[in-house]
Amino acid sequence: MGSNMDGGCRESGTSPVVNQRTLKSPVSCSGVALHSGDKVSMTLMPGEAGSGIRFKRTDVETDRCIVPATWDHVVDTTLCTTVGNLHGVTVGTVEHLMAALAGCAIDNALIEIDGPEVPIMDGSAAPFVSLIECAEVVEQPLPRRVIRIMRPVTVEDGNRVVSLVPGVGFSLSFEIDFNSPAVSRQTISIGLGNGTFKQELASARTFGFLDEVETLRAAGLARGGSLDNAVVISGDKILNEDGLRYTDEFVRHKVLDAMGDLYLAGAPIIGAFSGVCSGHAANNRLLHALFADRDAWTYETLNSGEHRGGIWADDLHPVAVATA
Repeated sequence: MGSNMDGGCRESGTSPVVNQRTLKSPVSCSGVALHSGDKVSMTLMPGEAGSGIRFKRTDVETDRCIVPATWDHVVDTTLCTTVGNLHGVTVGTVEHLMAALAGCAIDNALIEIDGPEVPIMDGSAAPFVSLIECAEVVEQPLPRRVIRIMRPVTVEDGNRVVSLVPGVGFSLSFEIDFNSPAVSRQTISIGLGNGTFKQELASARTFGFLDEVETLRAAGLARGGSLDNAVVISGDKILNEDGLRYTDEFVRHKVLDAMGDLYLAGAPIIGAFSGVCSGHAANNRLLHALFADRDAWTYETLNSGEHRGGIWADDLHPVAVATA
């Protein structure tokens, strides 16, 4: 976390606290990077209690290789979220992986990666959820810390609006409105918990418009994009042979993106997020606005009652308690 996140911390109720969690064992994958088109290999590793989510670039020098996955290390938000360190080492397209880690309630992990971009896989968070399930999870001997929203915080930019307000558990609502008959206006409101993330959000894929592909590729973007890792729209048609995974897959993916971006807060959020026609830049600006207002948030330890009520978690049950 950044040095400006030293706000107050209070205990949350009298129920037993929930411990932090990490992966039981390493698990690896490889795939194409959405924007560069390069092949990337990545391994999700257990992380020490209290260490948070960190990336380790295995293709750079050891003293420059660690990139924290936090809001104050976001260096670019052009069509994806990119984090970087003081040495200029970056990791891009982190949002789907971050959403999977959030949805599976993984507090600590070291992500080893041999390039500057997370593989896009199928364009959703589902492959990363499967990896976490294969690795299994373990509890760690430190309490899980959460960020409770104490008063509303809003960021506006024209018709783009994002906000966080106090609430019970964590919920997200989103509205999109594209000048495309295949997308048009879609809205969703969803609360996290009881398997909601895996069932309702994880499989929603990124999407794009065919008439923008050449412009994006000329700008060095979307060079790895294909019908295998994105929903592609042409006029009023979906070009993917299998169609959509949800009738409103587009807005569900925007919620997925927001969930990943918000997990860069460094801890789960207790409150309600709302987004209107917004994206990665607005999500990061919202976190900057939140932590700039010391009265808008507080740290708490997560108790078991609220955990059962659904704080970010699809709740893969830990198989053991890690003591080392």
